[in-house]
Amino acid sequence: MGKKNQLDIEELWEQDLLDRYPEKPDKKKEAYRNYEDPGRDTVRKFYKQNHKHQTLDFVLKKKEEFLKFDKREMTLWDAVEFLNTLVDDSDPDIDLDQTQHLMQTSEAIRADGHPDWFVLTGFLHDLGKVLCLFGEPQWAVVGDTFPVGCKFSDKIVYPEFFEDNPDAQNEELNTELGIYEKNCGLDNVHLSWGHDEYLYHIMKDYLPEPALYMIRYHSFYAQHRENAYDHLMNEHDRKMFKWVQKFNPYDLYSKSPTPPNVKELRPYYEDLASRYLPDTLKF
Repeated sequence: MGKKNQLDIEELWEQDLLDRYPEKPDKKKEAYRNYEDPGRDTVRKFYKQNHKHQTLDFVLKKKEEFLKFDKREMTLWDAVEFLNTLVDDSDPDIDLDQTQHLMQTSEAIRADGHPDWFVLTGFLHDLGKVLCLFGEPQWAVVGDTFPVGCKFSDKIVYPEFFEDNPDAQNEELNTELGIYEKNCGLDNVHLSWGHDEYLYHIMKDYLPEPALYMIRYHSFYAQHRENAYDHLMNEHDRKMFKWVQKFNPYDLYSKSPTPPNVKELRPYYEDLASRYLPDTLKF
């Protein structure tokens, strides 16, 4: 898939989120994105691929492949600039690179007076999208996430597309609990593969637990908006999900056509990152 098509799908996914979860109904969606053609067919095609291929076996293979962290070693800023290569001029109304998008999220969090680790989480949260630059298709990088290894909930977007997923025909995997135990805790559950899970594993030794929950589950809309998987969560998950829900509006609604001054803000973020992260990160 070419760079332009990759970007189109990611932008359409973000617009689809705004359509489905209008946390600020008083603010018109045109204030966030303005597409003459909303491209719903493209979003549907994206999820058709996503729901067909995100099986338990696929997720386990991707973890085995990418959690070796043998693709590239970079400083945080090198990784952000590497991610910037995903950006071209196809966005119809906001010409921002990834650094600017990440800073818009983190600056909105900082303006509200949240702790420094929360600010850093806003800056880091999409860094796992470097998976695209390692050859992964968009349907294995972005999009809503959901558990595999048990029955797919009808609260997941486009649930009808799971008809083509082999796991949906597997009796062992097609019950409410599947391979899991009731209230086993999400740390024992395999979610569909994407940038959330990938970045969580990169950061899990460095950030506070609430930050790790934000990173790992910010695309898990079937739970943090629809409560479709309460039967897999334990009490600790429920406590931590308050942070996921606190983070989500900053991710969806912090975008603005006025870009942050990256040059001016870079020293602040380099200093902030140095308090939590090593000099280099393995991807």
